[in-house]
Amino acid sequence: MSTTAADRTRGSEDQLITELRSWLQDNWDPDLTVGEWWERLGLAGWSAPSLPANAYGRDLSRADAVRVEQEIAAFGALGAPGGLGLLLAAPTIATHGTQEQIDRYVKGIVTGRDAWCQLFSEPQAGSDLAGLQTRAVADGDEWVVSGQKVWTSGGQVADLGMLIARTDPDAPKHRGISYFAIDMHQPGVDVRPLREMTGRSLFNEVFLTDARVAAGALIGDRGDGWRVANTTLAFERAGLGSGGGSAAGGSGASPGTVVGHLDRRAGDFTAGGRRSNDTGSPGSMATAGVRLLFELARKRGMADDPLVRQDLVRLHILGELGRFNAARVKAAREAGRDIPGMPNVAKLSMSETTRLLRDVGLRLLGPYGTLHGYDDEARAALVEATGMPELPMVTEMALFAQAPAIYGGTDQIQRNIIGERVLGLPKEPGPDRDTPFSQLPKNA
Repeated sequence: MSTTAADRTRGSEDQLITELRSWLQDNWDPDLTVGEWWERLGLAGWSAPSLPANAYGRDLSRADAVRVEQEIAAFGALGAPGGLGLLLAAPTIATHGTQEQIDRYVKGIVTGRDAWCQLFSEPQAGSDLAGLQTRAVADGDEWVVSGQKVWTSGGQVADLGMLIARTDPDAPKHRGISYFAIDMHQPGVDVRPLREMTGRSLFNEVFLTDARVAAGALIGDRGDGWRVANTTLAFERAGLGSGGGSAAGGSGASPGTVVGHLDRRAGDFTAGGRRSNDTGSPGSMATAGVRLLFELARKRGMADDPLVRQDLVRLHILGELGRFNAARVKAAREAGRDIPGMPNVAKLSMSETTRLLRDVGLRLLGPYGTLHGYDDEARAALVEATGMPELPMVTEMALFAQAPAIYGGTDQIQRNIIGERVLGLPKEPGPDRDTPFSQLPKNA
């Protein structure tokens, strides 16, 4: 009897899981510290198995990497370190960095030693990111950086940052940018949390005043930072659109030196002992939110309401479309091809999903949807007063739903990218393609 391609694939997957289970049996110990466990997990290639082998990964597809994540959780072991390091910095550095940079930076990410943030957006350079004005000036073997960044997720707990800065103001704006890894624990880096209408502070503004970056921290070539940054943005949009995985939501323990989890017992963050890292990850929020609303509709006696049922089915369909699109991308890549614009489509789908979660959730809550707790004490008081344990998460999803259409590239920018780069539509006219950045008009 001949074996089919599906049989061979299934056999390969089974071999992968068998190898992982054997490794977990030999290595997982809940009495290890978080840092000790992540050191084992990362150096064995299981923290970020979709990375290349030379970047502490195993060259696995995204689907197989998800299977690894699920198997680690099912085994009862602590999952990989979460955060933007694993989601964005590691794959970007693996793509554009030297082997020395991969060993210096990616190793610290997969072992949880370093937490990262993304220093891209500025007050006058959000949707027009290439209009950034933060400057990096060469000074011997270092760069001196000055400027302001905003909407920096996790900046208050980051050890390192992905920084794009202008290194040549006389080049056209897309060509005078360079990409750096910057130490966040140095003089001249001032991180100030921004309080959002949910009551949380997931984002920050960062002021850079004569901060220093070593020459060896330049990722890619000088002036090629726009291309490197677009790699980061592609990983961001693909990750957010597919729910972010562990990289976005984390494993309960937080990486890096600031939060202080590395010296804690690893077993305290697993299964029944797991603690939330309170990131409010949009990907994990959307996935959990769909399940929550299905259950809430039943409890509120609205599961038979035709409008509610229609929107719950729409949420299910959006989730299935995301799953099928991820499978399409996997199949295309295995065939040596790509599907242009798919990360942008995924990002747009995420925005639509979170808006629909907001609308359905508030409809199910009725007047209770006007109540929101802005801290743990207030949330607990509302649950006790209303008898609705779902209330805090539903109202938080509703308030948060405005954000996904903005961060990671606005919906309008995603549509522009699809129109211009995928469909070949003409670009909007303007002088900014070839005009030196120093000669472009600036906002007053």
